Amino acid sequence: MRVLVLGAGFGGLELSARLSDALGEDADVVLVDRSDGFVFGFAKLDVMFGRRAPADAVHRYDRLVRPGVRFVRTTVRAIDPARRSVETDAGRFEGDVLVVALGAEVDPAATPGLVEGGHEFYSVEGAFALREVLAGHPGGDVVVGVTSTPFKCPPAPSETALLLHDHLSASGLRDSSSITLVMPFGTPIPPSPAASAAVLHAFEERGIRFVPDLLVAALDADRRVAVLSDGSELAYELFLGVPVHRAPAVVLESGLAQDGWVPVDPQTLETRFPGVYAVGDVTSVGTPKAGVFAEGAAAVVAERLIAQARGVATSATYDGRGTCYVEFGAERVAKVDVTFLHGPPSGLFEGPSADLAVDKVAFGTTRVAHWFGTRGP
Repeated sequence: MRVLVLGAGFGGLELSARLSDALGEDADVVLVDRSDGFVFGFAKLDVMFGRRAPADAVHRYDRLVRPGVRFVRTTVRAIDPARRSVETDAGRFEGDVLVVALGAEVDPAATPGLVEGGHEFYSVEGAFALREVLAGHPGGDVVVGVTSTPFKCPPAPSETALLLHDHLSASGLRDSSSITLVMPFGTPIPPSPAASAAVLHAFEERGIRFVPDLLVAALDADRRVAVLSDGSELAYELFLGVPVHRAPAVVLESGLAQDGWVPVDPQTLETRFPGVYAVGDVTSVGTPKAGVFAEGAAAVVAERLIAQARGVATSATYDGRGTCYVEFGAERVAKVDVTFLHGPPSGLFEGPSADLAVDKVAFGTTRVAHWFGTRGP
């Protein structure tokens, strides 16, 4: 069974590793990604705020050593889901099974003025570039703002505001600066009232202003103001934006997408095309666009494919559960465990604490070892 996996993020890496573990050299997986390495979302914030060097945040794919898995660095140019084939800069690839895990792309230019008057921190390139910007920032009014929904990792804007407080405090600039967070939700983390309450309490303690239920519609770069969706304005010296998110153009052009994202069976992750699955941010499955949910979905697809390869039945279905770490600053981290898809979101909130900061590091370390094999970075 040839399995063609597009995208080497949480979903693609988890799927490939599980197939390799179960089937060894018989896995016959081709894993395709245009990047040279994987970067955890939380590592982007570490680089932004000078807590980690950029090179240390990138886990290079050329170190991936997995039986039955071949990594191909190339750009996907066209997807034919009916034939389970793709055209890439490295040629044509076909599979008995096609798994689309290409994630969501960001489009800063979709928000008027963002490119000219602000910075985005959701792409690897944008976050890494902000390392120098923040290091040289002289203080003043800082606005962190979301420009559209849906967007990846819903806690990340709140984490950024809290880490900004630490950064400005360490630089001696906090007293001469303000921090404002603009979010499209009534609370910072809607699926978890306990987590939202903890974040709002942290905002109050640190003097961070929270502006709920609004988006940043545009930036006026000349006047240095953010125009909100209700027409009001916020002045800023530094704007950090969550840009518009879209499914990759190659997915939109393939016939897989409806209403901008790929619909799937929420339990099996199958698309309407036989033998074609989709996992992670590229889908409209009903969970947040975050790596841990892509990982959980990929585990289900892997179990189903392993059963298929072995000619046995399986009852594996996706439960929409994921555990996210939330950075509170001051070397403390919290954890939110939430389940979607079966009624209203429900889950548990733990922390923040120093112990969970250690737990978060282990979360990344164990996954890199699992995904990349014994020679992983």
